[in-house]
Amino acid sequence: METQKSQPEIQLAVSTDEPSATSTTPTAHSLSTTTPVHRSLSLSPILTRIHAGYFRITLSLSCQALLCKILLQPNNHNSGITFHVSQFLYSTILNILWSFAFCILVLFSVLYALRCFFRFNLVKKEFLHHVGVNYLFAPWISWLLLLESSPFVSPKHNFFIIFWWVFALPVLILDIKIYGQWFTKGKRILTAVANPTSQLSVIGNLVGSRAAAKMGWREVSVFLFSLGIVHYLVLFVTLYQRLSGGDRIPAMLRPVFFLFFAAPSMASLAWYSISGSFDTGSKMLFFLSLFLFTSLICRPGLFKKAMRKFSIAWWAYSYPITMLALASTRYAQEVNGGIPHAIRLILSALSVLVLFALLVFTALNTKMLLPDDDPILVPSLPILSLRTE
Repeated sequence: METQKSQPEIQLAVSTDEPSATSTTPTAHSLSTTTPVHRSLSLSPILTRIHAGYFRITLSLSCQALLCKILLQPNNHNSGITFHVSQFLYSTILNILWSFAFCILVLFSVLYALRCFFRFNLVKKEFLHHVGVNYLFAPWISWLLLLESSPFVSPKHNFFIIFWWVFALPVLILDIKIYGQWFTKGKRILTAVANPTSQLSVIGNLVGSRAAAKMGWREVSVFLFSLGIVHYLVLFVTLYQRLSGGDRIPAMLRPVFFLFFAAPSMASLAWYSISGSFDTGSKMLFFLSLFLFTSLICRPGLFKKAMRKFSIAWWAYSYPITMLALASTRYAQEVNGGIPHAIRLILSALSVLVLFALLVFTALNTKMLLPDDDPILVPSLPILSLRTE
């Protein structure tokens, strides 16, 4: 009896007082064999849940970098009351913001590339989703905006031209596929699938048009602008008549209504780059976007349900406001006066505040970045989600 009692005492002594002598080798061996498995299991739910809608974040950061480049650029004789900063401070701020946006965009691009490779069936479902398919434009728009805001490459440089082709061609390919479906396929005609996120296809063409104009490719720029503006008019009429769209958007995704003024804002910037001045056409598009923005912010009840719980959809507030701030900056440079500069100052400050607030909320709610109730992925999650708990 005494020996039986002493054995567990010896075992307790070994396990607590001498862990390094008895468990070092097995632990090292177990870590070496289980760590890769743990990493693969932790990556699986990320690849399952992440989708192109997460590029809302990179759209916001890229737009903000472009606003910073235009707004803080020194020695701009048309800037009126533009914030005058030294060349060193301007370069430092722009380099930091651009580098941060670049790193985030590379991270999301790598994750989405892995998703395409390991979860291609989910990507196909995303393409068939009436909202998810439109966010397939978002990565390429982000790269084009980041290219235009780059402090290291000028529009006339060969690298700029090469990267423009790399990022603009996927937009054209998606145009051919999606626009073709809108007027040829019965179940996917425009009146059946149109929703506010459909305007991302328009924005993709307009961003590409602006970049082409910066390179001096006027014909290419006009081609992309005409492609974007015509489809914007068709989309606007379809959504304005509520033939579809609003009823097909869950309450969580209602921040995408801000895309209504993002498209005309980018159109005014694209036409400014084509014509060389903020003429009547650019002003008309800017005034339309300003009116739509005012109409939306006067209806906070529309977004009440979306604001109850943090979601990645909140990032849809940021980049449309930044695009409107960009258009207001060009308008203030063209029209000298207190009101244009006040509009530019208010919108620019609002853009920075919204971006900063979203960064803070995202950092504080990292556990909610990959929810199970994402409207774009809910139909496929019960089948393919992997749980590691």
